Amino acid sequence: MLKQFIPFTQVKHQPTIIVDSLYPKGLILAHWRGAVNPPGTDDDTSAGIVLNALQQQIPGLEAPYVSANHFDVDGFVGVWSVLNPEVALQNEAVLRQMAIIGDFRELDLSQPAADKALKLVCWINKVEKEKFYPPFGADEVEDNEMEASVPKFAYFLATFGDVLAHPEAYQADWETEYNQVIADYQIIHGPQTQVTLFPEIGLVQIQTPQPVHYYALFSRTIGYDIVLSQYADNRYELEYKYTTWVDISSRTTLPRVPLKPLAQILQTQETSNYRWTAESVTDTGPILRLNGSKLPKKQRYANPTERPIYSSSIEPTDLNAQVMAYFQSRYAGVKPQQRWTWPEIKAFK
Repeated sequence: MLKQFIPFTQVKHQPTIIVDSLYPKGLILAHWRGAVNPPGTDDDTSAGIVLNALQQQIPGLEAPYVSANHFDVDGFVGVWSVLNPEVALQNEAVLRQMAIIGDFRELDLSQPAADKALKLVCWINKVEKEKFYPPFGADEVEDNEMEASVPKFAYFLATFGDVLAHPEAYQADWETEYNQVIADYQIIHGPQTQVTLFPEIGLVQIQTPQPVHYYALFSRTIGYDIVLSQYADNRYELEYKYTTWVDISSRTTLPRVPLKPLAQILQTQETSNYRWTAESVTDTGPILRLNGSKLPKKQRYANPTERPIYSSSIEPTDLNAQVMAYFQSRYAGVKPQQRWTWPEIKAFK
């Protein structure tokens, strides 16, 4: 019997492989906090966990159905791989890079498969926005993600195999974003950008002239979880990467600590008409930034080039001092580890 994708609302009725999601029964292949994956399958991405499971032919893969409760690159690649195991394993390196680029935005063009993976991710990004809705934009279709993502899966599951085999035939869809990423990658890896690492707090500071695409920006953040972006004219953003929302297996991490207290500290020094804001630690990617008005999540998830970033009255050296002092204080005596639980993370006030 051929495997079939089913909506997440139907998984309670039949044996289902659960990808990039949590559910109390079935074979779970996910990097979400709290997920218990089969022994030996752990990976940083859910798609990587799926590929490991396929390599090992673990028990449970015989289930006739597969599902996920949302659509994103990592989850989609995992679902598609379950449905197309032979082709998936033949293209393993590209699929693994797609998941890393899609979820963590960590583009590493020194990896042989990364260039093709970037093209495929850019194709998904373009078609997803044009035919459906952007990530975290389910409210625009007056539906929740669990239900609204089903047509996305149906479309991409039917078309992705051909794009994987012949990406050049789909260049009109991926080339605009791809070219932007490559141009920004050159900026971020060029002399106009200064990168400073603070391994004791897992923070990387990137000073570059103007906002760039996330895939370029985060290409300098591999192995780090907090990114302080500093642009010309005192424009700043500080954010936790998705690497601290999920369980990654390749290294230890520090827990997230609240950003709102730091926002309050900075606000006491801010003399512009904007306010420092930050999301909670449970947000997929909380950002500390100056806000003119509250940004919807789809805009916060979009690239820095796609949202306003305002000039602060705080000088870079003063902001750096406040940020470093805050995290050094909060992380004093805290040791990095794997598999932080949400209760443990929420206990850091």
